[in-house]
Amino acid sequence: MSMGAYDEDEHERREAKATAVDTDFDDERIQYHGKLTFESGDSAEALLDQFKRIKSQ
Repeated sequence: MSMGAYDEDEHERREAKATAVDTDFDDERIQYHGKLTFESGDSAEALLDQFKRIKSQ
């Protein structure tokens, strides 16, 4: 077979490999048990004032 000749077997092998679905991974959800805390920091007014100062510079 010359270089560049069409090989139907190779084409079918690559197509089968490309369309195969890998199901060997663990698709289990991990549960998180813990505590989440959130600090709001400055008030909305203080943040708006800071934004105005930065924008005016």
